[in-house]
Amino acid sequence: MKIVKRNQLNQIILNIKAAGKTLVFTNGCFDILHVGHVRYLTAAKELGDCLIVGLNSDESVRCLKGPTRPINHEDDRAEVLAALSCVDYVILFGEHTAEGLIAEIKPDIYVKGGDYRIDELPEVKIVTQYGGRIELIPEVPGRSSSNVIKKIKEENS
Repeated sequence: MKIVKRNQLNQIILNIKAAGKTLVFTNGCFDILHVGHVRYLTAAKELGDCLIVGLNSDESVRCLKGPTRPINHEDDRAEVLAALSCVDYVILFGEHTAEGLIAEIKPDIYVKGGDYRIDELPEVKIVTQYGGRIELIPEVPGRSSSNVIKKIKEENS
């Protein structure tokens, strides 16, 4: 199963690292999956052998994006992500940042979108402490869940 619980994570990571594979980690809300997400996740997977995606829980999405989000339930978002061939594992987390998960996983490569700056990421300190690296993947212009929601609202008003 590609959707895993936090208590399963340690064994999965041990197996990946024992096999000498490069572990890539990214995280996000992935509320309304679009081509920008797919290209981003595909590019992240190309950086290594195994891609783990941390998925914000519904509660954490509400805290980050507001009371009307997410549009899709966390279980649905996880299932859609898990259906992508580039995604090896999906893990749900409730924190506002992925710092705790990164500390547990210690990925070789931590990936974020090009709309972020490395010096502004709260996760930088943890990643550099254990010797990992951070990669930024350029975003696909004009592609975002927020833009999709805005367009739907405009068309229905």
